[in-house]
Amino acid sequence: MRIDELKPSARKKGRFLVKLENGDVLRVTEEELLHFGLRAGMELDEEALETLRSSARSSAARATAANIIGSRALSKQELTRRLVKKGNDASDAQAAADWLEDIGAVNDVQYAAALARHYGDRGYGPARVREELRRRGVDRELWDEALEELPEAAEVLDRLIQKKCRGDLSDPREKKRVSDALLRRGFSWSDVKAAIGRYAEIGEDDERSEVL
Repeated sequence: MRIDELKPSARKKGRFLVKLENGDVLRVTEEELLHFGLRAGMELDEEALETLRSSARSSAARATAANIIGSRALSKQELTRRLVKKGNDASDAQAAADWLEDIGAVNDVQYAAALARHYGDRGYGPARVREELRRRGVDRELWDEALEELPEAAEVLDRLIQKKCRGDLSDPREKKRVSDALLRRGFSWSDVKAAIGRYAEIGEDDERSEVL
């Protein structure tokens, strides 16, 4: 296969367009240009052409991965999924994610901790954080360490009950409404029950103070 034309990309610095005689256009890096000794009029045998195509696909996946991770943090698995969704081969997507992990641009430990802090600050409990970590493809082995970033459940629950309670928690319907809301946020029933008990005690103390 002959290279009909070779020119710099007008859109991306450091990229070159290799137009083949069959009309295909390969986008290669400067490193690939030098490594393969590419030039207009050059003939590529089938093996060399496939090697060049593979290298170009890999470079494209890396560039796309770098752009994605540069705009927002993602887990390694999330990044891989996005690359595949954008049309990259699964092996190229995995290799690009591995590369970013090797250079420290993707770090699932830090990502999991940041995710836990984010949801903890918004008043969510461990079960909800675990679900988010699972949904975002964070390895289960990293969950326990990430959950250490959460604030104390009692402190968060006390604040949430003060905010959500609309009436007397001695009313079974109000107690169930508040309890269900807290359970949906990912807190355990034992923690919710204890927090409601503390709130009830505060209410009783206030009533005694008024009587006295």
